[in-house]
Amino acid sequence: MVFYRKYRPQTIAELDSEEIRQKLYSVFSDLSSVPHAYLFTGPKGLGKTSAARIVAKVVNCERKLKVENGKLKIKKEKNSQLSTLNSQLNIEPCNKCDQCISITNGTNLDILEIDGASNRGIDEIRDLREKVRLLPVSSAKKIYIIDEVHMLTTEAFNALLKTLEEPPPHVIFILCTTEPQKVPETIVSRCFHISFKLATQQELLSSFTRIAKKEKLDFEKEALSYIAEMSDGSFRDGVKILDELAKTSIGGNGEKIKITKDLIEQKYQVSSIKYQVLKLLEYLEKKDAREALKLVSDLVKQGVDMKYFIEKLVSELHSILLRKVGAESILPGDSEVTPGRWPNGLLPGVTVEELKSLIELFTKAYGELKYAVLPQLPLELAVIEWGIRAKENKIADRSSLPHVADDTRRAEVSKSKSSSPSLNESQSPKDNLGSNDKTGSAFSSSASGQATPIWQDIILKVKSYNHSLAGILRGCSLKNFDGKDLVIETAYKFHKERLDDKKAREILEKVIGEITGKSAKIEVMLKEK
Repeated sequence: MVFYRKYRPQTIAELDSEEIRQKLYSVFSDLSSVPHAYLFTGPKGLGKTSAARIVAKVVNCERKLKVENGKLKIKKEKNSQLSTLNSQLNIEPCNKCDQCISITNGTNLDILEIDGASNRGIDEIRDLREKVRLLPVSSAKKIYIIDEVHMLTTEAFNALLKTLEEPPPHVIFILCTTEPQKVPETIVSRCFHISFKLATQQELLSSFTRIAKKEKLDFEKEALSYIAEMSDGSFRDGVKILDELAKTSIGGNGEKIKITKDLIEQKYQVSSIKYQVLKLLEYLEKKDAREALKLVSDLVKQGVDMKYFIEKLVSELHSILLRKVGAESILPGDSEVTPGRWPNGLLPGVTVEELKSLIELFTKAYGELKYAVLPQLPLELAVIEWGIRAKENKIADRSSLPHVADDTRRAEVSKSKSSSPSLNESQSPKDNLGSNDKTGSAFSSSASGQATPIWQDIILKVKSYNHSLAGILRGCSLKNFDGKDLVIETAYKFHKERLDDKKAREILEKVIGEITGKSAKIEVMLKEK
């Protein structure tokens, strides 16, 4: 049996979260007046369903309860002056009576676990309402545990509401969800709400140590701390990693290999990814897009999961941002930043505003992964966008200085004449530059008066309408523009399909009309290999 099922908590004391333990002890200190409905909320893998089953055992344990003439009575303890510890022990289920054993085994007829995702309709809830009226078969209380309750439809919630308002005395509802914001306020207001928070490093370490000792695993304490870092605050995720390591850390002669930090790094490439994240940040700090793209290419060759990599990258940037603004105290657990790499764990060459831009760029790239033809493409476009912004800011800063403004403008015009991809080599300078008419010119005047290629003007204008479309245009080039026909060249079929889209065409036509004052026919062509 896998570890997370084998070592599922069976009593309140075994729950790894101290806060949840204290809340449950407080709620069940008096079994004669317990709430009839509970709402357990929080991220995955924190023990919501396990806690729900423990609650079912607490209220049904035969050691504390007895039924006389159909009425529930609580057995009186001989000593009424119990200490806090003894009181908590008195609340715990015995796990030895028929009720406790059947609930643990999942065979108790009065404990019904319902999956909200597959029983989300009004018909299922109506059926539940009819069965709620029936008395328990053998238990003191009939327990309904509805997992992922946020998946219920609006009609189903409305049908459930009446039952939650006036439930039969023999029924308790326990609603569990990872998305509490999707549960109607009318439902929330009728439940006793217990919020499960992400596990702390110490709580995770305590849980893993307990399991490792029971399994008689040979381990380093540092290795368990490393697993806790990889768990993202989830008990279940961390126990699954420990389970995988326990099953794979067996030598050729059948002996168990010691679980070390090096073994974890070798199996999960954690150290490598951390190093690559820091290396990419180093290139971003230097505004070196070329080296950053090379690194992304290496990641693809290594088979690194782009989703996981961007998650770690954004997490690192988030930690640096909080440090820069002096709010490192609110960082959850240990920071991802390696303080020794930069002074105080900061990127000295990147401002707070630039950090915000980087987080926005890579968060956007993360969202686009789902629809990307190439998994690395959103990350590459984000890196390219960062490089272009850095270059534009550098030119703007130089142009703002009076003694270099004229030199900068002349240099940019000269560079554009000699190497700009927006010029057709077959055209003469006279054809390209024209006179004062923007329509026949490959250049237009920017707001600052600086000479700028019309292709750059188009990209900047498109950016105000559609950010991702502007990013695609930056990966293309202007093959030709004579005032009537605008030919865009791209090396990627994906880019051509996006630019041929009706909405993209409408934006391009509108932008060209705004810049030149005239309409133009747009053609997108693939570059010959």
